[in-house]
Amino acid sequence: MADELEFDLTLYPEPVLRKRAEAVTDFDAGLKAIVEAMFRCMATAGGVGLAAPQVGLKRRILVANATGEPGDDLILVNPTILERTGSTTVYEEGCLSFPGIYAEVERPDRCKVRAQDLEGNEFEAEFEGFPSRIVQHEYDHLEGVLLVDRMSPADKTRHRAALEELVCEFKHRRAQATAAKSGVAPRRGLPGARR
Repeated sequence: MADELEFDLTLYPEPVLRKRAEAVTDFDAGLKAIVEAMFRCMATAGGVGLAAPQVGLKRRILVANATGEPGDDLILVNPTILERTGSTTVYEEGCLSFPGIYAEVERPDRCKVRAQDLEGNEFEAEFEGFPSRIVQHEYDHLEGVLLVDRMSPADKTRHRAALEELVCEFKHRRAQATAAKSGVAPRRGLPGARR
C-alpha cells in the first residue's frame, strides 16, 4: 500500500498564498490523493474549508464541509464564481493560514459557482448562508486574496501584533531554510531570527 499524501498548513505571509492558482488539467489518481490529503489536513486543523494554496499548491482546488458530516464534503476543482447575490452580511471569519486571528468580513449571502468534479465533469452549484461564505473565502485564496485583505482598519489594528508575529516566524523559517542549504547556522540578531 502506498503512503498517504500529507500536507502541512501554509501560513501567512508565504508567497504562494499571494499568487493566483493555476487550473487543474489532470483528473487522475494524483488529484484524488491531493483532495483526500486536503480533507485530512482541514479536519486535523479544525477547519471548515481549505484551498490548495493553503497547503503550498498553486492549484485551483478547494474543499469544504460546513457541517462536519462526512456526506457533506464539497470538492470544487477549477471553480469560478458566476454570481454573488443576496443581502450583504458581516460575519466573523477565521482562516487556517492565520491561526487564532478572526475578523469581521462582509460578503453577499449567496453565490453561484461553475466548477469541475474529480473526474473533470463540469457542473454549477448555488450556495447560501454559511456554505456560501466558506466557498467565497476559499475562492479568495485561489485568487491570492487573503483574510488580511478583507479586514477592516480596526481589525488590522486589533491584530497587528499577531500579524507581525506571523511575519517574524516566516522570516525565521526562511533564515533557517537558507542556512540549511548553505550549511551555515543563522546568526543571532539576524532579522526574523528567534532569540
